[in-house]
Amino acid sequence: MTEYKTGKLLGQINTPKDLREKISEDDLPQLCDELRDFIIDVVSKKGGHFSASLGVVELTVALHYVFNTPDDKLVWDVGHQAYGHKILTGRRERFHSNRLYKGISGFPKLSESEYDAFGVGHSSTSISAALGMAVADRLKNEKRQHIAIIGDGSMTGGLAFEGLNNGGVENTNLLVILNDNCMAIDPNVGALKEYLTDITTSHTYNKVKDEVWNLLGKISKFGPNAQAIAQKIENGIKSTLLHQSNLFESFNFRYFGPIDGHDVTYLTKVLNDLKDIPGPKILHCITEKGKGYQPAEDGDSTKWHAPGLFNKETGEIIKITPKSQEPPRYQDVFGHTIVELAEKNEKIVGVTPAMPSGCSLNIMMKAMPNRAFDVGIAEQHAVTFSAGMATQGLIPFCNIYSTFMQRAYDQVIHDVALQKLQVVFCLDRGGLVGADGPTHHGAFDLAYFRCIPNMIVSAPMNEEELRNLMFTAQAENNGPFSIRYPRGNGTLINWKTPFKKIKIGTGRRIKNGDYVAILTIGDIGKYAIKATQELEKQNIHIAHYDMRFVKPIDELLLHEVFGKFKKVITVEDGTIMGGMGSAVLEFMADNNYHAEVKRLGIPDKFIEQGTQQELYNDCFYDDKAIVATVKSLLETQENKALA
Repeated sequence: MTEYKTGKLLGQINTPKDLREKISEDDLPQLCDELRDFIIDVVSKKGGHFSASLGVVELTVALHYVFNTPDDKLVWDVGHQAYGHKILTGRRERFHSNRLYKGISGFPKLSESEYDAFGVGHSSTSISAALGMAVADRLKNEKRQHIAIIGDGSMTGGLAFEGLNNGGVENTNLLVILNDNCMAIDPNVGALKEYLTDITTSHTYNKVKDEVWNLLGKISKFGPNAQAIAQKIENGIKSTLLHQSNLFESFNFRYFGPIDGHDVTYLTKVLNDLKDIPGPKILHCITEKGKGYQPAEDGDSTKWHAPGLFNKETGEIIKITPKSQEPPRYQDVFGHTIVELAEKNEKIVGVTPAMPSGCSLNIMMKAMPNRAFDVGIAEQHAVTFSAGMATQGLIPFCNIYSTFMQRAYDQVIHDVALQKLQVVFCLDRGGLVGADGPTHHGAFDLAYFRCIPNMIVSAPMNEEELRNLMFTAQAENNGPFSIRYPRGNGTLINWKTPFKKIKIGTGRRIKNGDYVAILTIGDIGKYAIKATQELEKQNIHIAHYDMRFVKPIDELLLHEVFGKFKKVITVEDGTIMGGMGSAVLEFMADNNYHAEVKRLGIPDKFIEQGTQQELYNDCFYDDKAIVATVKSLLETQENKALA
């Protein structure tokens, strides 16, 4: 194991109890420095999310110092800000395995540690989860503190406000900490960001607020009535100075802040005070993403969200030297293609929920800023917003990661499919995504979209096919149209070919063969090509078909397959429960064909983190798995013949 810089204080801490018992309050700033250095040291060599956790080092230390974790519950929103939390809670020695195959998860995970009160990976869940825990404690007559740490853009998600709305009327010890750094992966957008900036920068409001707090403390000894009167005075002053009521107090949360989220001593004092105040509370902390690492503070915040490997001394990103001619990333093919299409079709607009750089819609945002929209971490809104534009004749390309589209499933069904609106869903990160693990794998979209009426479900095998499917989706109104593609690079060097319209519901034969037919959907078909090439060397000639569409599925092609082959293998980078393989079996049963069908794909379980290649191998649907399955089917056939 590589040695990592631990520091004399951090080296003493294996649990938060060690932190509380062995570290004096005066030593907390030094501990924060050591924790930050440790994160920088490990992530620079191993990769992972970076600047979000640096921004909450002081807050993490203060929380574990003040609260009696794991008895008191911390719920981290957007789990990539929880690296410091993992290191302080018994996982320092294993932190080098973070996000690696068979290593620890990059996000808090219930099964990994008793200190991980709730599994997280998506956003905006912390308030609802912490509130549920707090209510459960109330019903069980137990007294704990429940803290939701929400930030990194999560307050733009509607679920956060649903939690606030409910939390304001429940009599629980719920503390919401707003980690306000004005960033998700990309800069935060929307009216809430402007509102928080208004609170943060209003010097008059903050000066008067401090004076009112002092007044409240002095007169509280005269009884609850006097304190209630003073509270009303405070609210009136806030409304006057900000020209509006405090948003959070309108939800019946007592609002405290904003305070410096990097002053660990003051944070400790404030958190100790808040422990003794009953009812729902919100503490507004101002932090800086990448705090304490100068290149991240001064550089591109989006780049330093998850920079990969880098030289920690210079801040230079270590780039793998690309091949002289390397296929592009699928997301970039999308980004450039939507601009090309939009130049020809003025009805086209682009929509993304807070992922403009992640899905490459930022290319369109730069070229056509009035026709590309980042709506914040709000997938449900993104879908219905797109539906609204579609009713007025526009053609929205709504780009959402497959795993995040799960959050907007109801809107897809009711607001788009039911009304048969022309919304093009571009599902980035379809299939297994690698190091982000089970919260981010795009395992389910083929299955959950193909059961929706009016929905066209497709997946390109390469970049050229992605361009042509995008062209086809906007050419005429066929209702909702889904195009899913994986994380990472494609397969073609010369991908920018003239657009061709694809007939909806048609696949294609890639290779003729005998005995066994392989049916694939999407980019995973490249492994079938490798498999058939390997089998050719062994004088085994296997057919390969690229289905292209799961719905409508190509029935003429399937009649050809089942009319000729008694051995069929389906391969998909998606769950085999309800996916393309299931669709093929349904066709076979409905048409009274009889064949031996082997389905390869993601099994009926949640898949942990690792490289994509490691996970394809683990789930048994890479080229080696296909070769082994073909040989197994042929061996069965030979044995039957001998019998």
